Amino acid sequence: MNIGTPDEPTVPSVRTYLREFLLDPDVIDIPTPLRHLLVHGIILRTRPKKIAPRYESIWMQEGSPLRVYTQRMTDALESSLGDIRCEVGMRYGNPSIRSGLEKLKQSGIDELLLAPMFPHHAQATTESSLKHAYFQLKEMNWNPSITQLPHFPTNPEFIDPLAKSIHPHLTDGAHLLFSYHGLPVSHVKRADSSGKHCQKVEHCCELKVEGNSMCYAHHCMLTTLSVVGALGIAESDWSMSYQSRLGPAKWLQPSTTKMVEHLAKNGKSKIVIVSPAFLADGLETLEELDIEIREHFLEHGGKELTVVSCLNDDPSWIQGLGQLVKNAFLHPLPRN
Repeated sequence: MNIGTPDEPTVPSVRTYLREFLLDPDVIDIPTPLRHLLVHGIILRTRPKKIAPRYESIWMQEGSPLRVYTQRMTDALESSLGDIRCEVGMRYGNPSIRSGLEKLKQSGIDELLLAPMFPHHAQATTESSLKHAYFQLKEMNWNPSITQLPHFPTNPEFIDPLAKSIHPHLTDGAHLLFSYHGLPVSHVKRADSSGKHCQKVEHCCELKVEGNSMCYAHHCMLTTLSVVGALGIAESDWSMSYQSRLGPAKWLQPSTTKMVEHLAKNGKSKIVIVSPAFLADGLETLEELDIEIREHFLEHGGKELTVVSCLNDDPSWIQGLGQLVKNAFLHPLPRN
C-alpha cells in the first residue's frame, strides 16, 4: 500500500485526488465541518491549479511516477518471492486498496499481509492505510488470515540498500541532508503514549523511550542515525529536515527549504539529499526536491545539489523487502 497519485497531470484530476486525500480525518485531524470548509472553501479552489503543472513536469510515458515505480517494485517483489502474490493498493486514487484486495480474493488467497510502504509509522500514512484496508475487507465480507508489515526504520533489510544507494554520491566536500516528509506537530504529540516526552524533552527524537515507540519523528531520527553509522559520516557532514508542509498548523522543523538556505549561506556548496520516507519516487522527490529545492539552494549561493533516487525496484532493496515480508509472515503482529 502506498499513498497515491492523481490519474492525470490535470487540474480536475489533481482536484479529485486532493479531495479524497485531504478529507481523510487522519490527514487533517480537525472537526469535520472545519475540515470541509478548509478543503472545499480554500485548498481545492487554488492548490490544484498550482500542483497540476508540477505533476506534468515529471509525468512519465507510462503514467504517474509514483504509480509506475510502486508497480515496478511490486512486480519485482512478486518475482523474487515466487509463491507469494503481490498487488498494489493506493490509499487515495488508483489502483485502490479495494481493487487490490478484490484481485487477491478472486485468486483464492486465504492468508493476507497488509504492507504499508512507509518505513516510519504515522497516523496519516500507516494508520490511515491499515484502517482503510480493514474497512474494505469488512465491506467485502472477506475474512482471510491477516497480518501486518511493521514499520522498519532501522532494519538492515532497509538500511543496507539505502546506505548503498547514497554512498556513490558522497564525493569530497559533500554534505548529506536527510529530508523527510513533514508532519504536523499535533500528530507527533498524539503518538506519545506517555504524554510527557515528544516535543517536551530536549533531543526527544534521539532518545528511545516507551512513549515514543510509535513516533514518526523518532523513527526518522533512528533511520538517519542508522545510515550515518553505516556510512561512517561525521556529525558535521550531515543534517536532517522536513519537507512538504501544508496549511497553517505547526509542523516538524527545520524545513528543508530553510535548511538548504542555511547550508548554502554557511559554506556548504555541495549537498546530497536523500528522502528515506519515500520508497518510490514521486512529486516530492522528482519535483519538490530535484527542481524547487535545487533552485532555492542555487539562489542562495549553493553550487551543486544531488538528489538520491528512492529505492524503487533496486535489486538490493527488493531482496531486503522480500525478507521483511517473509519475516512478517513467520512472526505475525497482532492486529491493531
